Amino acid sequence: MYLVVKRVIDFILSLAALVVLSPVFLVLAVWIKLDSSGPVFFKQKRVGKGKAFFQILKFRTMRTDTPSDMPTHLLGDPEAFITKSGKFLRKTSLDELPQIINILKGEMAIIGPRPALWNQDDLVAERDKYGANDVLPGLSGWAQINGRDELPIPIKAKLDGDYVERMSLTFDVKCFIGTITSVLRSDGVVEGGTGVIEKAKKEVER
Repeated sequence: MYLVVKRVIDFILSLAALVVLSPVFLVLAVWIKLDSSGPVFFKQKRVGKGKAFFQILKFRTMRTDTPSDMPTHLLGDPEAFITKSGKFLRKTSLDELPQIINILKGEMAIIGPRPALWNQDDLVAERDKYGANDVLPGLSGWAQINGRDELPIPIKAKLDGDYVERMSLTFDVKCFIGTITSVLRSDGVVEGGTGVIEKAKKEVER
């Protein structure tokens, strides 16, 4: 029953957000175009509910010659590809705003596991263990406010599974408030840093 209520809430809130934030969309679009050549939006194939693919939308934050379909942490020097406007957009998470459109279309939810890249088989496989591929991916989620880019894949998948088990209006509100706090503090945002905590431990052990 809550899944139906959740979808109605997501639709209403995302529609309202799109209307209210339209001036912000316009300003950011102009800045992106003036900052570097290329489209305003970035589209990428992601894994949705039931492991079906969809095209996620973001404001473009990297140069157009950046290798496609590659997680940022696998790039040799991620900073070299990020534009000036992109650095700000990524730090503030404003690059994620166009996903409001994905929410309106029913491809995503406001809160849920972050959608994996189509080729992130390791993350998808880990999420299968917890049923985290059986719900709509989210703009933000439980894993996002508990480490984000710093989390190694097994821990991220386990947190996604915890979300599925605890999913409710109360828990979604908790995740939403936690997201706002994390964004304001830029918690867990590490360019090229997926699994940073785990990597740091290995460095110490050497």
